[in-house]
Amino acid sequence: MRRRILRSTLVVVLVTTLLLGVPLIITTRRLVEDITRADLAARLDRVSADLVDQETTDGRLAGPLDTDRIRLAVPANARLTLTYLDSGGVLRTSILGRDRLGDVITKDLDTGLGGNLVLAVPAGAVRTTQLQATALILAIMIATVLAGGFASGLTARRLADPLQDLEQRAARLGAGDFRPAPRRYGVAELDRVSDVLDSSAEDLAALLQRERELVGDLSHQLRSRLTAVRLRLDELSEHDDPAVVEEAEAAMDQVDRLSTAVDEMVAASRSDRTSGVPALDVVAELRTVVEEWQPLYDRQGRGLRLDSEPTLVARATAARLREAVVVLVENALVHGGGAVTVTATRSMARLAATPGAQVPTILIEVADSGQGVPPELVGRIFERGFSGAASSGVGLALARAMVETDGGRLELRRARPALFAIFLTDADSGPAAPSVVREPR
Repeated sequence: MRRRILRSTLVVVLVTTLLLGVPLIITTRRLVEDITRADLAARLDRVSADLVDQETTDGRLAGPLDTDRIRLAVPANARLTLTYLDSGGVLRTSILGRDRLGDVITKDLDTGLGGNLVLAVPAGAVRTTQLQATALILAIMIATVLAGGFASGLTARRLADPLQDLEQRAARLGAGDFRPAPRRYGVAELDRVSDVLDSSAEDLAALLQRERELVGDLSHQLRSRLTAVRLRLDELSEHDDPAVVEEAEAAMDQVDRLSTAVDEMVAASRSDRTSGVPALDVVAELRTVVEEWQPLYDRQGRGLRLDSEPTLVARATAARLREAVVVLVENALVHGGGAVTVTATRSMARLAATPGAQVPTILIEVADSGQGVPPELVGRIFERGFSGAASSGVGLALARAMVETDGGRLELRRARPALFAIFLTDADSGPAAPSVVREPR
């Protein structure tokens, strides 16, 4: 950031210096030449006045040309050419000063009756003055750029360090670190941003505390009800009918899994987000979901299978991943059609934490063979409260939120037939095993 500020400021200073300095150099060179020509014109006026003093009323010289007075107006290194009428009316030419000058700057003056005055001076002196003026302006331009670079360096240091500090504070705030920072920077705008961050941190900490308390209360009530249900099912497990006992034991198994899921999600909601997401055996979690939902698919005469690599480890929370996949499998059962395949492979993708580059990920896809998602619903299926099939409209929004909490991404990759994809950070980015486990259900 400091380098970008310094570079942009230097570019502005350099462009401004060039836009002002280059025209100034051109103007100065012309000004030096104009001053020289103005001086020549003034000297010619003096020579003309001397000639007029020596002329009669008819424009002729009254006698021989008096050059002593005229020489006073001619510089030592110049040449003056006079064309005039002598006393006999003959047009004559007289040269005063140096004969050979090389490259010259001239100025002429018409005196009438064919008379003319031409004053020439060497151009070298004028060019030297122009070069000196140009060198002075260039020196000023270089000094301006150096001063601008020094000032931009101070400004970059004064702004870059506070901005980087604010960036780190915002990142810590997003990671769940709500501690206020007493540091201020002496820049009014940055200090106001710091005050807003501190205020936001306090509000978020209070909000998070209230949510955790609410989650704790709800989980307590839910566990109490689940315990009561399990006690009733435990009584049914002692029934004389074996079918009733089998169903009761299956129901108790589901209650136990639900209790475990509640405990895991409550523990995850109370954990410190800065501690990182643990590594998780993705295949085992997917196998559990497929086994739970297989009976429901069998009753509708539809297939459900898991197609995955043998070992996949991702950075994810077990309860969140399991519930997100359950939402997709349930949607495929209720709103989809045909066989449903849950696929898990390694892939390269962009995640929320790495928006600018692709990283190794674990890709979980849930696809069915139904009619898919209507085009008018594609852009809104993840909106909370929106549903195109008279449902609550919470499932997909909740699934996306749970996946994103672990730093992953949930998206609809294909609308017809529906194909949902979950991207999770690969905890082991080594090469994938060549064999594939296929578990038809």
